[in-house]
Amino acid sequence: MSDAAAPRAAVRETTAPGSPAQGMTNALAMTVRCTRLSARNVDALLTSLILPVMLMLVFVYFFGGAIDTGTAYVTYVVPGVLVLCAGYGAAATAVGVSGDMAEGIVDRFRSLDVGGTSVLTGHVAASVARNAVATAVVFAVAFLIGFRPDAGPADWAAAAGVLAAYVLAFSWLSAAVGLLAKSPEAASGFTFLVLFLPYPSSAFVPVETMPGWLHGFAENQPVTPVIEALRGLLLDQPVGDAPWLALAWCAGILAVSVAASAALFRRRTA
Repeated sequence: MSDAAAPRAAVRETTAPGSPAQGMTNALAMTVRCTRLSARNVDALLTSLILPVMLMLVFVYFFGGAIDTGTAYVTYVVPGVLVLCAGYGAAATAVGVSGDMAEGIVDRFRSLDVGGTSVLTGHVAASVARNAVATAVVFAVAFLIGFRPDAGPADWAAAAGVLAAYVLAFSWLSAAVGLLAKSPEAASGFTFLVLFLPYPSSAFVPVETMPGWLHGFAENQPVTPVIEALRGLLLDQPVGDAPWLALAWCAGILAVSVAASAALFRRRTA
């Protein structure tokens, strides 16, 4: 047996095809691949980092003086910007998944015994990693312009958990959209939808200031409880049932999205 064949034989012996160990190894390899692809796409990476920061600066310095939220506007708006940043970054998963399907690379992965779960998990895990970096950048800029959270360690952990659940749910939803879209260009339309979703919510202005006909949607869409949970936890304010509503929305979206992704992947690769 050649030196090159020996390691491959050892891997086959220790990680049988279809075994959980092989699935985890494949998912990790796909995560590394997607992370590297994201790092090479400098334009998209800079956009995902700069756009939320620019929107935060625009709202704070251009519109903040005219919006009465009962507190410093930067304090009010940062949780909304965090959710906008997370949604925008998660939605980019749709473009990556659609690109893989259009380029035919998935067929090659399947010939190497890499299943659809591993491929999609790699995209989702890379999305979570990208969003962690983007969130850190938004927080850093927010601190520079006057954001001062008043959260204890438990509140920080709870806020991080809610935001991570939101990113995970919308990343899987984006993966399903990427499988449904016929091209990366079509999948990119989902990015604009998710980018718009925080606007009819409590992200930038209180819901009470919106027209009455919009209240129902603004109060009962998934973004609003996520924002209210983050705002309450970071600012040490009463949160009510917002964290549980946020997690319920995320769990529902996640369950539907994972099931839809599995069905759509089987259909696309049949």
